[in-house]
Amino acid sequence: MEAKPQVLGTTSKIIPLALPKGTEKLCELCQRGAHLQCAKCRVTFYCDAEHQQADWVGIHERICQLLVPIRTPTLLSLQQSGRIEMQLKKAELIEICRLVAQSKLSEGKHQEALPAAQFCLRCSIDVHGRSSVQMVPAYLLLAEANMGLGNLALVAELLSQAEWAVLKSPECGHAVHHRLHRSLGRLHTATGNLEAALLNFANDIYFASEAYGLDSTITCGGYFHMAGVFSKKGKLPIACSLYSEVARTWHSHLTKLFKTHVENVHNPDMLLKPSYAHCLAMLWFLGGDPLKALGFGNTALQASQLIPNHDLAEPIQGLLRLVQSLQAEPHPGAV
Repeated sequence: MEAKPQVLGTTSKIIPLALPKGTEKLCELCQRGAHLQCAKCRVTFYCDAEHQQADWVGIHERICQLLVPIRTPTLLSLQQSGRIEMQLKKAELIEICRLVAQSKLSEGKHQEALPAAQFCLRCSIDVHGRSSVQMVPAYLLLAEANMGLGNLALVAELLSQAEWAVLKSPECGHAVHHRLHRSLGRLHTATGNLEAALLNFANDIYFASEAYGLDSTITCGGYFHMAGVFSKKGKLPIACSLYSEVARTWHSHLTKLFKTHVENVHNPDMLLKPSYAHCLAMLWFLGGDPLKALGFGNTALQASQLIPNHDLAEPIQGLLRLVQSLQAEPHPGAV
């Protein structure tokens, strides 16, 4: 017998006659007419079961009961003190959705991040107003989710709104400018406008260094993206130089972060987690230093073999074979 698909959350059908006259319920995800409602909170609606499942996985499971007081008007909520309390509850929801969406994006789960990012934007509009500079993080979050899904037209629209909010706020901080320019750089890279991408990544690096320092791993992310653009332009020496800068920054950061205080260990790089050592090996390979790439690759392989059921061994071995094959190739002029 085939296993039945797992159902997440429960729904019930909307009874149109039970709704106040002239009202229509809209789907939480697509804003089309809804036919189902969440059976737990009863204040969230969906056009079909597929969107209910997507919203449950994306964010609704975390905020289901928190939505009840927000979406159930009372006499108190209409008074001044009640409105202030409601705004505070919405601000709490914004932060929860931001953290959930960012976590899913860091795992590469762009589709799952969409419901949290969408709700974060809608709630932010309610609290701050559509053109407030405080809307920028929500615009950027939803843009990043759609960037991963290839919805570039929507990304351009969201970033345009974020850029307009920043332009209207001269007091806007360096960190917001950095995030905006990085997103714009990634969009221009994806659309093939490489000169505009380089300009935005240069601004990204400047604002990130002002906010976090030149040696920050956040700042070096701008160098990484810029290296990718130079690689696309065929300017490999510049790309390799930038990749080397990224590798040096992460090398310093990760060795400080993951070293232990065991005094009898002679090779502290061995104490790096295999995934981080693997990343360093790839960065040094891109940066044109095969010896360091081999060193960190072997470190990653040895560390991965000490961890049961680790899935990094095969990609690490593939990288090592690639580095070794390139080292074995005859150089021009060699005898």
